[in-house]
Amino acid sequence: MAKKAELDEIDHKILSILMENSDTPYTEIAKRIHVSSGTVHVRMGKLKEMGIVNGANLKVSYKNMGYDICAFLGVYLDKSSLYEEVAAQLEDIPEIVGAHYTTGLYNIFVKIICKDTDHLREVLQDKFQKIRGIQRTETFISLEESINRPIRLLKED
Repeated sequence: MAKKAELDEIDHKILSILMENSDTPYTEIAKRIHVSSGTVHVRMGKLKEMGIVNGANLKVSYKNMGYDICAFLGVYLDKSSLYEEVAAQLEDIPEIVGAHYTTGLYNIFVKIICKDTDHLREVLQDKFQKIRGIQRTETFISLEESINRPIRLLKED
């Protein structure tokens, strides 16, 4: 089992700031938490080496780019043992932005972004139905996302 990382309050503050906005310069972080920018740089190197930080993501408004449908698919597999094989094939579908191996009703829970309902239907019929091992899917269309945030690392004062 992996050893739990030993992070202190400075590490948590750095991570919290960058999780809110990964574009924040190290110099600004240093000013906000009252340390040197060198300290932030060294700490970030340590966090990357520990595998806690694995790059940075860009938040994109899919809607503003013409992708109006966010849907979730509950995927039933013929057998749970097919998970790795099916997951590898799901990786090839560019509309999938997230997939989780789950407990409960579904073997896999997938988040998918499409331009419109025609595009969603095309992805379901032309891509999902061709994957060997998928028994069936249930589709849930998101009407609105009300929360999309990083986990809060710092205690509220």
